[in-house]
Amino acid sequence: MGGAFEGLDKIIAKRTGTGERSLGFNAGAKTSDHDRALILREVVHDDLLQFGLIPEFVGRLPVVSTLDPLDVETMMSILTQPKNAVARQYQRLFGLDDVDLVFTEEAYTAIAEAAIRQRTGARGLRTVVEEILLDVMYEIPSRPDIRKCVVSAECVTRHQRPLLVTESGQVLSEEGQAIPESA
Repeated sequence: MGGAFEGLDKIIAKRTGTGERSLGFNAGAKTSDHDRALILREVVHDDLLQFGLIPEFVGRLPVVSTLDPLDVETMMSILTQPKNAVARQYQRLFGLDDVDLVFTEEAYTAIAEAAIRQRTGARGLRTVVEEILLDVMYEIPSRPDIRKCVVSAECVTRHQRPLLVTESGQVLSEEGQAIPESA
């Protein structure tokens, strides 16, 4: 069983006396994700009961454990390293149309950071990549002259369209027109 269990950290903090304070110098200070992960490590079955899970269900959980939040480096490795990594899946998809899909290192970092901001874990990686490539995926099959698609950090941060490169080496603009060499 797994999930976000939003608010469980407040129940644990109340029981243990850690986390956000209502009195003192740090009153009202928000807890960071790292602090929240440390608080969640103290979870016990009684906390789950107070959270609202029924006793019959909690009694069937032999082990209760928590996971630490994902950082940028971990998200980047999830995006690139596994055999079925999101980046590799899209590279294979583009390969069906004889197009090389290339992500810059900065693009991987920007994608990981965007997914972390969404707070959806590793699932957010696919959402971010899909958003970047959606329009291009529909255009490429109708353009047999395109051979390369380059995703840069600007595609993520500034919502720019990925660069498309033709067989002759011309880079296409947003409108699909060739950009002159002098530009």
